[in-house]
Amino acid sequence: MAKHILVVDDEPAIRELVAEILQDEGYRVSVAENAAAARLARRSQRADAILLDVWMPDTDGISLLKEWSQAGDLDAPVVMMSGHGTVETAVEATRLGAYDFIEKPISLAKLLITLERAIEANALKQENQRLKKKADPDLEPKGSSRAMQALRLRADKVAAHDTWVLIEGEPGTGKAQLARYLHAKSARADAPFIVVTPGSIAQENAARELFGSENGELRYGLIERAQSGTLYLDEVSELDAELQLKLAGALSQRAITRLGGQSSVALDIRVIASSSKPLEAQVKAKRFREDLYYALNVVPLQTIALRDRPEDIPELARGLAESLASSEGLPYRKLTVAAQNRLRQHAWSGNVRELKNLLQRLLIMGEGAEIEHAEVEHALSPISPEKPAGLAELAVDLAQPLREAREQFERAYLLYHLKLAGGSVGKLARIVDVERTHLYRKLRSLGVELKESEST
Repeated sequence: MAKHILVVDDEPAIRELVAEILQDEGYRVSVAENAAAARLARRSQRADAILLDVWMPDTDGISLLKEWSQAGDLDAPVVMMSGHGTVETAVEATRLGAYDFIEKPISLAKLLITLERAIEANALKQENQRLKKKADPDLEPKGSSRAMQALRLRADKVAAHDTWVLIEGEPGTGKAQLARYLHAKSARADAPFIVVTPGSIAQENAARELFGSENGELRYGLIERAQSGTLYLDEVSELDAELQLKLAGALSQRAITRLGGQSSVALDIRVIASSSKPLEAQVKAKRFREDLYYALNVVPLQTIALRDRPEDIPELARGLAESLASSEGLPYRKLTVAAQNRLRQHAWSGNVRELKNLLQRLLIMGEGAEIEHAEVEHALSPISPEKPAGLAELAVDLAQPLREAREQFERAYLLYHLKLAGGSVGKLARIVDVERTHLYRKLRSLGVELKESEST
């Protein structure tokens, strides 16, 4: 899809000339003659870049740039234009977030190359942000079993088309990774991949986060930020009834209306949704809207539980151990054949996520070049009476208030892992994935006393 440029200038001749040139270069162009018109233009359609004149009669370009910058919704690069530019003006514009500053009369060659670089720089910035969020840079679903070969083949076919996809499967089976794989293999791979996780959004802000807002400051929602790219609805069954209704309407119309807005914004997105709960059953139980289910379930994909492909476990375990050693600086340890066979026999209710957590613990806690069968057996065995007193079942008094029950469980949990870590808070922090300083505060608040030797 062609990039959209917003040209803001109070001189009609310049607006028309720049718009005509940019259209000839393949851009889509909107124009605005002043700050008020620019605000409306940004509300009607998100721009990939903005050309903004400094001197305008109502509100000058620097003030408008400052307004957008302070509102925190400046997600497109801004190139300032002025016939009376000064060093101070250019410095101020840059401080406020402008990408560059072009003097009038405009050199068309400079204008085109500056715009191209601004869009590329912004795309690179967004890509870097997306890459930081990826847990695994190699997204291809792993495993040599027939089931995984069939899943990869089906995923490759689906990725080549722009159809919407519903991914179902147990927690920990790689639904999010599969969604990213579909996006990376699609024609939209260079566009945004935006994740919506209902459970991480406060219910009172959910509609604003998803659909954006025009109440006061303009705010683009997550759906609109996915324009030209992919919108991933993670655990879509967790959406409440009101959001299901709004989303069903938006997806059927291929358009959204921001909260407080009057006009709709057309959508050009691919939607991939996932759910750990079978959505068809949720529809029959009246917990999920039927129209939304059919909108999402154009092409279904099913991830595979780890216990249903035990032949993949040795390969997965080796790959995860290598990845953990590389990304977390842990010592790499090879799994013996006996240890691999023990892993194959486990039920893996938590699937690949459980396998990764186990290997992380074995690399942190173990010694020697190899992970032996006995280590794996010990790590997989239920909590036994010889472990810290009172932790045999991590029992919690359910009659007490929630806060006290949570504290009781947290204390038992941390004491158990502290013993496994040999009393080392540093190792404990890596096992429970909590920042070390925060962990010290948490242990103190729970009344866990540390010996001097336990602080390492």
